Amino acid sequence: MSLEIGAMYLAVGLIAGVLAGLLGVGGGVVIVPMLVFCFVKQGVQPDLIMHLALGTSLASIVFTSISSFMSHHKRGAVEWAIVRRIVPGILIGTFLGTFVASRLSTGFLKAFFCFFLYAVATQMLLNKKPQASRDLPASGGMFGVGSTIGVVSALVGIGGGSLSVPFMIWCNVPAHQAIGTSAAIGFPIAIAGAIGYMVNNLYGAGLPAYSLGYVYLPALMAIVCASVCTAPLGVKLAHALPVDKLKRIFALFLYVVATKMAWGLLS
Repeated sequence: MSLEIGAMYLAVGLIAGVLAGLLGVGGGVVIVPMLVFCFVKQGVQPDLIMHLALGTSLASIVFTSISSFMSHHKRGAVEWAIVRRIVPGILIGTFLGTFVASRLSTGFLKAFFCFFLYAVATQMLLNKKPQASRDLPASGGMFGVGSTIGVVSALVGIGGGSLSVPFMIWCNVPAHQAIGTSAAIGFPIAIAGAIGYMVNNLYGAGLPAYSLGYVYLPALMAIVCASVCTAPLGVKLAHALPVDKLKRIFALFLYVVATKMAWGLLS
């Protein structure tokens, strides 16, 4: 790996850390498209690019989610009873989702990710939240919801916050507790997803050197080190800048990213 490529991975981590702290944006939404760009520049085999981006993104969330949910826990914002009820479905859904993803083409995964980006960007732009209209489901329902969140998270390489937070708010969980609980849920998603992407292609042909399955270790180390350093800066900026306006600008940026990826697929 050249110094230029290494610097690119550090830049991914720096940007992801700032945006996570500033906007509360899940790492995967930012990391996956940037990793796709970096892997193309590095000359990674095209049919492996999206799988590597998803696996590496989830592996990075293993590390970045710890400080996030511990911070929320110290403020009493994590509903551990919800975490315990939803985690079995989360673990199984995410792990199985990696098996599904490993058998899908890069083209399909890119198209699915584009659709997901458009949905996230639209929600950020409109800033609409679901109306609290029901209670949390029983154990079977929580397992089903957790499994669904896990599968989708595995397919798009995220910690699940874009799905779990609206679900909990819909079920009458206060917003700040929904966010804190979602941060805690992101850790088992990342663990199951990272392990799944590792074992699905542990000794696969065509992977770049220093890959562990679909997790590219040099990119992982660079992203984790850089994002941990810049996340506190993002938090400080959040108290000094108009975050709502910045979220709308970032939503437009996500539209551009999704459109660029979709255009690449069509062309």
